[in-house]
Amino acid sequence: MRRLPGLDLLRAIAIVWVMLFHSYIIGGWHEPFRNLENFGWMGVDLFFVLSGYLIGSQLLKPLSEGRPLALMQFYLRRAFRILPVYFVVLALYFSWPAFREQPGIQPLWQFVTFTVNLLIDTDHNLAFSHVWSLCVEEHFYLVFPCLAWWLTRRPSTGKFIGVCLVVLIGGMTLRWSIWTHWLAPVIHQDAYNARFLEGIYYPTWSRLDGLLAGVMLATIKIYRQALWARLQTHANGLMLLGLFIVACAIALFRDRAGLLSTVIGYPLLSSGLAFVVMAGSSTQSWLGKLKIPGAGWLALTSYSLYLSHKAVLHLADNLLGAQLAGHTALAFFVYALAVLMVGGILYYAVEQPFLKLRERLSTRRRNKLCSSRAPA
Repeated sequence: MRRLPGLDLLRAIAIVWVMLFHSYIIGGWHEPFRNLENFGWMGVDLFFVLSGYLIGSQLLKPLSEGRPLALMQFYLRRAFRILPVYFVVLALYFSWPAFREQPGIQPLWQFVTFTVNLLIDTDHNLAFSHVWSLCVEEHFYLVFPCLAWWLTRRPSTGKFIGVCLVVLIGGMTLRWSIWTHWLAPVIHQDAYNARFLEGIYYPTWSRLDGLLAGVMLATIKIYRQALWARLQTHANGLMLLGLFIVACAIALFRDRAGLLSTVIGYPLLSSGLAFVVMAGSSTQSWLGKLKIPGAGWLALTSYSLYLSHKAVLHLADNLLGAQLAGHTALAFFVYALAVLMVGGILYYAVEQPFLKLRERLSTRRRNKLCSSRAPA
């Protein structure tokens, strides 16, 4: 799938937003970034919508054309994309304790099996905790191809809508139940925060709204092309609508762990982000035409930046925090430079070589298939 400038810009916004949120590691930036910091966790939800849209489009396209689903090829491509740099950063976390932004860390086997988000002890083991979102993505990669195959064996609009409603209403009901029976009775604030993270914010079954919204976009694009084309002609209006919905979600999430935000906040936020992503997928929209220097590079390196940025902020703060205290502009530059340098090194030294190897293997496989099908 070719890269779209609008989606690259959104990916760049998402990673910067997340990194601003995690600036609490260095004491935060205070004004004028305070509100951006407080709601920077929403950048992960933007990543979820983008992932649902892109992976959904990738898997649904061949199915819509009657071609078989190449599951092994899909999982190999995902493995080459995800695992090499992940294992490098994971090795640093476990071989170099000073690298950790928090002293405690979950057992290694949970990181290898992508179950950290289901088993994490947030009272003691918050190092590399941001890998929770990667766990959600991996579970999505595991389940969605099979679900897509089942839904497209006998395509039915009613069946698709029914599954979407089950995921949507099921998630809302589950979060309501967890909040009511497990979260609300807790009085102590630290215990409340821990239960919120462990029961609502991190688990996969509570955070499917963004992926669902992205998959719904992909389904419209692949199976309702005329409708998608009409929507694309109104991309700018849809973007404004999406930003309005996101603003409403932000207002709701001022009480981030409250009952209302817990139950309806995530689908509300995801629907708003879905309209923005739809606008970003159009080359004729404001988003598609907007040129911001460095946005493409940030999008390209966003995965390496995501994995490493918390540890890099921690290391830089340990080394230079005292000297940078009181020098806000200089501190911002130094911390940002450190994060971008390490993310760039990981991308060019680890990610890119494996992506090139993936393409060489894919080309070789295609050539072999073509040779085997050529007439004698």
